[in-house]
Amino acid sequence: MGHELTEDRFRYSERRRMERLIGLVQATTIVSFVTLLCGFWSLQVGDHERLLEIAENNHQRQVLLRAPRGVVFDRNGNVLVENRYSLNVSIVREDVENLAGVVRLLAEITGIDESAIKDNLEGDRKSPLFRPTVVIPDASLAQVSAVTARKMELTGVVIEHIPSRYYPSGHLAAHSIGYVGEITEEQLGTSNALRIRRGDIVGQTGIEKAYNQQLMGTDGVRHVVVNSVGREIGTLSEVVPIEGQRIQLTLDYDLQKATEDAFENSGFDGAAVVLDPNTGEILSLVSIPSYDPNFFVGGIDNTKWQKLTNSESNPLQNRALQGRYPPGSTFKLVTAVAALEDGLVDREFSVSCHGGGWFYGRFFRCNGVHGQVTMQEAIAKSCNTFFYTIGAQLDVDRINGWAAALGLGVVSGIDLPNEARGLVPSRSWKLKSYGEPWYAGESVSVAIGQGAVSVTPISLAVAISTIVNGGFRITPRLVKAFGGRNGRLNSVSTPMSVRVPLGSETRNVLEQGLWQAVNGDGTGRNGSLTGRDVLGKTGTAQVMSIEARNSASESDRSVRHHGWFVFAAPRDNPEIAGVVLVEHSDRGSHAAPIARHVMDTFFAKQEGRVLPRLLVPPEEEESIEEEIPSEMLAAGGGG
Repeated sequence: MGHELTEDRFRYSERRRMERLIGLVQATTIVSFVTLLCGFWSLQVGDHERLLEIAENNHQRQVLLRAPRGVVFDRNGNVLVENRYSLNVSIVREDVENLAGVVRLLAEITGIDESAIKDNLEGDRKSPLFRPTVVIPDASLAQVSAVTARKMELTGVVIEHIPSRYYPSGHLAAHSIGYVGEITEEQLGTSNALRIRRGDIVGQTGIEKAYNQQLMGTDGVRHVVVNSVGREIGTLSEVVPIEGQRIQLTLDYDLQKATEDAFENSGFDGAAVVLDPNTGEILSLVSIPSYDPNFFVGGIDNTKWQKLTNSESNPLQNRALQGRYPPGSTFKLVTAVAALEDGLVDREFSVSCHGGGWFYGRFFRCNGVHGQVTMQEAIAKSCNTFFYTIGAQLDVDRINGWAAALGLGVVSGIDLPNEARGLVPSRSWKLKSYGEPWYAGESVSVAIGQGAVSVTPISLAVAISTIVNGGFRITPRLVKAFGGRNGRLNSVSTPMSVRVPLGSETRNVLEQGLWQAVNGDGTGRNGSLTGRDVLGKTGTAQVMSIEARNSASESDRSVRHHGWFVFAAPRDNPEIAGVVLVEHSDRGSHAAPIARHVMDTFFAKQEGRVLPRLLVPPEEEESIEEEIPSEMLAAGGGG
């Protein structure tokens, strides 16, 4: 009996053990089956596209063929920007077994800092592993030869031939043309263009940026067969890249060069805008100092970048569009328009100038003693007393309104990015900015272009064009035509000008004054041109020089002047107009010879003459403008 019980217990124990074992096997089977199902789903559904792309790239690969950017040339066909093919050393990370070793050897044989190569790899970490990452852009022939010679040791390292930007004239027109660079993460996040992707070369400033979509073109692709170590062994198909559109600018190479050469000859920094006052086509746009956009092709090195960005003279700033300066006596033209058009004075109105006058309990001195002067004589001689007198009677909002109508204190609308807006004060502006009302005495300074008034050179060029072309405010532009794929040029439509209601008497008085300033006994005689009726107006605005601002000594903190000259020629039907600004030049007469050289070049080309030689430096010319001691000018400016 006991034996039977023992045997039953043994069978029961064995049965339980077998049941547990079967349960464990069943659980293991189920878990394994579920794991396999998840794996199959991941392979066939979840990661299908990624794994398919990797699998296909085990035997074939897509090689991106960069499209050349469009060529840029001037109005006469002179090439300003073109392309050249450069050699990039790239790494296909998927084909590299020992990435650290390859990077180390590559740095050793090319002379490139190892950290720079690592930085380029790290910056492209979001791209697929089988796509080449550029680690040495625009490599030299010596570097390419070194890589080729060690090719067997550098598995995964490839040489790519890509089109790169080339600026044959260096710094010429650099601020208008701009430069290119690899698209940044910030730009990538804000770009609305579907074709732009990580690694693309895009315009960063100037025309390169403003017309980037037209210039970029369409990339091509080559489908190649690769072996087990990633080397190409055949081509399956190829889609040829399409070059970007050609762009013809309104710039005239000879006038651009003449303007820049004249600045270099003068020894001063500054800006100039020269245009056709009837159409708004810009013939020359200069900002000095400049830079060479070739520095940025392939990525600018840190030393050059620091030199450009840390320079006191700020060569990357486009002074013509972004520099804001007190306009000095050039603003008297706005005051004259406001007074004549609002009926405050007529052409016969005159003021007696004995060196200044009392206004609102304060004596404002003139830049000379001019006697009895009419409006046109006051413009020619830049008599402050005359404009103090009418400025004291003008409402500042009327000055503001006419300034805006002529193009000052507003953006010009030029087809370049990052244009700054000048300032012409008004009652509402002062109340909003300072919480104070406008005082009548402040209009006295505003009337001669001092106080809170600031303008950009481009806006002043628009204003003088509006005055001399009969009262049409033009929109300046740099692009004249696009080149289609059929080789033809398609002209860009001219923006509509805005009619400014300048009466015939106002235009006549201003024209007489501007003519007399250059061709009579006025302040602009350095701008006169033999055989041409040039219209012009000088301006001088007090500022502190860079050297004075940086000086620790009070005795060295002297005040210097920016010099302006606005001009147009010929008198009866102006074909050329513009503005020249010379920084820290002591007087406006330094700007006039630059404008004269540009106008002389313009008419020489028109008549088929030999282009004129450079002008005599201003310090060797006879000075015809009076010295303006700072204590003479309560508002800080002169003619």
